Amino acid sequence: MKFLVVLLSLAVFLQCEAKLLNRCELVQQLRSHGFPEDKMRDWVCLVENESSGRTHKIGKVNKNGSRDYGLFQINDKYWCSNTSTPGKDCNVTCADLITDDITKAAKCAKKVFKRHGFRAWYGWRNKCQGTLPDISSC
Repeated sequence: MKFLVVLLSLAVFLQCEAKLLNRCELVQQLRSHGFPEDKMRDWVCLVENESSGRTHKIGKVNKNGSRDYGLFQINDKYWCSNTSTPGKDCNVTCADLITDDITKAAKCAKKVFKRHGFRAWYGWRNKCQGTLPDISSC
């Protein structure tokens, strides 16, 4: 319980310090982390609809009691540990996913995608099928 309080306090602090990536900054970050160009518009759409480009976002509690973290809104039920010890399928803490350095979040998002595709994210399911953002100026 103490860790959850610390994590939430950290999240409040990070809201003042965290990055808000605009579309072209996001494209640049995704390219630097090796996201494939042929899926770039899907990834941009996903991030814009899940976190609005906010690296620090922690989602509301889901129906099953889990939460989503960071730029990609990665769920703590299977993917990240809510303790100070990295764990679960991405072998990271949830706090690792809400930093300005998106390296761990990007690696985890790719793992989620490899297993489940874009359909793992409701933001992509509900907003991105058939309508993708224009990134030609980026």
